[in-house]
Amino acid sequence: MSIIPVPRVGVIVVAAGSGTRLGAGAPKAFVGLAGRTILSHALERVFSTTEPTQVIVVAPAGLEGEAEADIMQVAGDRRDLARVVTGGATRQESVANGLSALWGDVETVLVHDAARALVPAAMIDRVIDAVRETGHAIIPVMPVVDTIKRVDGSVITAAVDRSELAAAQTPQGFRRDVLLTAYQAVGGDFTDDAALMQAAGHTVLTVEGDAMGFKITTPADLQRAESLLAPSPRLPRVGIGTDVHAFGGDGTLWLAGLEWPGEQALSGHSDGDAASHAIVDALLSAAGLGDIGTHFGTSRPEFAGAHAAVFLAETRRLVEQAGFIIGNVSVQIQASRPKFAPRRVEAERTLSMILGAPVSVAATTTDGLGFVGTSDGVQVFAVALLQPR
Repeated sequence: MSIIPVPRVGVIVVAAGSGTRLGAGAPKAFVGLAGRTILSHALERVFSTTEPTQVIVVAPAGLEGEAEADIMQVAGDRRDLARVVTGGATRQESVANGLSALWGDVETVLVHDAARALVPAAMIDRVIDAVRETGHAIIPVMPVVDTIKRVDGSVITAAVDRSELAAAQTPQGFRRDVLLTAYQAVGGDFTDDAALMQAAGHTVLTVEGDAMGFKITTPADLQRAESLLAPSPRLPRVGIGTDVHAFGGDGTLWLAGLEWPGEQALSGHSDGDAASHAIVDALLSAAGLGDIGTHFGTSRPEFAGAHAAVFLAETRRLVEQAGFIIGNVSVQIQASRPKFAPRRVEAERTLSMILGAPVSVAATTTDGLGFVGTSDGVQVFAVALLQPR
């Protein structure tokens, strides 16, 4: 079991807001988001920072137990670094309660709104690093991209130069001693701790924010967060396979799952059925399961002399075990012999029955060119489409 060093950084997660504008009938941080609370998602990212941090959750009176449960859900081996305190009547009182719970070793303090539940851990690390490097108060910001107007009621009175504007996010980072002094020296109520620090005469610097750091304030914000957390749909996958075999094997020709009496056999480890082997490669490729040599190579003597039904049935099992179903397979055979057209429908029916999916087969010659044109061998290409289950 690894020993976690004593943290030099503390993160105060403010979760005591009422969430009136969200209209969810509960304090905002405890509203459901993708099967968990907003607070749980925020804490998951805080506990994922590069270095361990002490985490103080400031919860509404009466909801301390729910906050403890969220910590237990996501903290992992950092559980002993976290605790819950009760919030105050204002945001500043809540932050002050959090500050009073920090351990003596904490030198850098971050104040974070639980409502910014999707802030990446990398952005939290960025704020910590900037406080240490500069010694100043640090806030992450995003550029303002909309055109901004100053209005009086419904009348536009002036344009605002957006190059001078930025949207502030959290966590905001501070030297602990400086923040504590500012809280003791400055009265009044401020929208964030950076404003309090400025009122106390301190310089506030910025670092790059993140689009995922938006604040969940309205039902539309909550819906946006839900959509961002929704699992990505598994898309269909396509694989390509090819195989070549020379004529000269023993016994009868097998091709596209059919036996061809009177035709010279193809040479190969099994029955030399280049069409079936190309299909196997296409299916395995689409499923990300390697190739035919991975599963049916010469190290597997039980497949020596095996026919298409054996290879294809086992490949179908592997593909379905990986969470896919076969959509369809398209095969093109390049060969001067045998004459394929009279048995094309039979081949399609046989292959489709084995795979449980439509298989289309086409055949062509190469007009006398190459090893196919000289009847030295057969080349086959296959394309397979898999659908996620």
